[in-house]
Amino acid sequence: MAHFEVSFPVRYYETDQMGVVHHSNYIRYFEVARNLMMVKWGFPLEKCESELGVMIPVAGVECHFKKPARMGDVLTVTADIDAVPLAKLVVKQSVRNQNGEICAEGAVTLGFIDSKTFRPLRAPQAIIDMIEKNHYPL
Repeated sequence: MAHFEVSFPVRYYETDQMGVVHHSNYIRYFEVARNLMMVKWGFPLEKCESELGVMIPVAGVECHFKKPARMGDVLTVTADIDAVPLAKLVVKQSVRNQNGEICAEGAVTLGFIDSKTFRPLRAPQAIIDMIEKNHYPL
């Protein structure tokens, strides 16, 4: 499994009048963790596009809401990759509050497409290598 996590406070603009995080923000939190994971692992999305000519679009999102996050909470968002991708990459994700309680969990399925032709591709070897380098045994 390859694992990454990042923590940050809930920002005022992410909440409604009751101080509860709007449901749409959990998808953004998932994206923050995935993008920072790629940056930390030395392969930001910009590099995928500029050096490999590969775009990584979201093909599907699954999100299950467990407990509302609120103004004042500090959230930890995780991104876990259990399997080396072939044609798609599934990233399991969760959002926990400062007490370790799960606020939301789900999975994001990503594809790989040629940035010129927009045709689907297999996972680039550089992405596979990045995941394998950051993989640790369960």
